[in-house]
Formats: sequence, structure tokens, C-alpha cells
Amino acid sequence: SGGIDRVKSLNPVSFTWKHSGDTSEGFIAHEVQEIVPAAVMGEKDAVNSEGNPVYQQVDPRHLVATLTSALKEAIDKIESLEQRLNDAGL
Repeated sequence: SGGIDRVKSLNPVSFTWKHSGDTSEGFIAHEVQEIVPAAVMGEKDAVNSEGNPVYQQVDPRHLVATLTSALKEAIDKIESLEQRLNDAGL
């Protein structure tokens, strides 16, 4: 439950990979971590012993359940509204 609210909280972004210049779409890991903690590996702004960044990663497999929950909630709402329209003869 609460899938729709969690999906509405996600902030998809477009970005350009620095190493290739390719554009892509995805999420900012630390933002996702606040909504679906299991979907993110690593710590925000972490560095290794040499001071190099250790980037967080989003594992999209963990977003599937949240997205499915939101879809099921939306389907339930649609079906409820359709039933109300049918009951009203519209």
C-alpha cells in the first residue's frame, strides 16, 4: 500500500554520462534512498581511502514492487470509477 504516493515522490531525471557523453534517464540515488531504501547501494558522498568518490547505485529490481503496487492501486481506482459510472448509467 502507499505505492502511488511513493511513485509520485520519485523524481526521474535526464542526464549525460561524463565518460561517454551519452544521454540517459534515471534517478538520483540519494533521492531514491529516501523513498525505497533497499533500491540503493552505497552511501551519499562516500569516498575511498584515496579520496576518490564511491558512487551510489540504484538497483532497479527493487523498484519493481513499488511500481507494481502503484499500478495495482491505480487499476483499483480506475475500476471503482468505471463501476460508479456504470451504476449511474453513464
